[in-house]
Amino acid sequence: MDHEFEKLVSLLANARESVRQIPALDASLIPSSTDLAYRINSDVATRLGWEPLGWKIAATTDAVRAKLKTDGPIYGRTYRRFRHESPARLSHGELLDPLVECEFFCTLAHPLPAREQPWTMEEIVGAIGSVHAGIEVAECRFPSRALPPLPAILADGSASGRYVFGGPIENWRDALTTMEVRLEVDGRDIRGGTGADVMGDPLRPLLWLAEERRRFGDGLRAGETISTGSVTGMLPIRPGQRVIARFGDQATVEIDFVT
Repeated sequence: MDHEFEKLVSLLANARESVRQIPALDASLIPSSTDLAYRINSDVATRLGWEPLGWKIAATTDAVRAKLKTDGPIYGRTYRRFRHESPARLSHGELLDPLVECEFFCTLAHPLPAREQPWTMEEIVGAIGSVHAGIEVAECRFPSRALPPLPAILADGSASGRYVFGGPIENWRDALTTMEVRLEVDGRDIRGGTGADVMGDPLRPLLWLAEERRRFGDGLRAGETISTGSVTGMLPIRPGQRVIARFGDQATVEIDFVT
């Protein structure tokens, strides 16, 4: 699949650079396995040469896994050029079928490199430097009305998009599983959940990712931020809407999607 591999890398890199979607993907270009899809995502990142922000993790709740038709979490590379601070103003016309997802953003103070023995949750917690309230504005290089099979979406970084950072969560070691997260759109409270909705503990996806990257042989680096999966599901957003995510009484994230 070498020729198809290179062609898909070029298509996805060009789509990101031109901020456009790929309207239809030939069946011959769909990666034949999850591992190949992640290799393609890595090659897309190399081709782009953009400074990495870190990683996103998705499909960390039963509801999202059902929508994506996957039996486990998925992940993808993220980029620092798409990091924003709350309150943020994003031009809806520059986004690709945007989805709002309320998440915990964990930034590593210490690396989790490749090694032979598995990582433990204690080691994961010890590697985290800070946790922020966050909203991922997920974007896919394939139109939502014509999504290809999941391996192609994995090759696109699992629809990685923009990352809006809210305030820090100071007592994150004790507070995340019970923290309530509420999502407001244009002043209306429409969705909610708690940290425990994300695999029982929103730090558990980070352990899962560390194990995935250990298996691939490169690990996670100090300074990388990992978004650990949506507490409130995936919400399509329209031009002109304003969203506020409230993380208990500790932090908020605000975005205006301007026309």
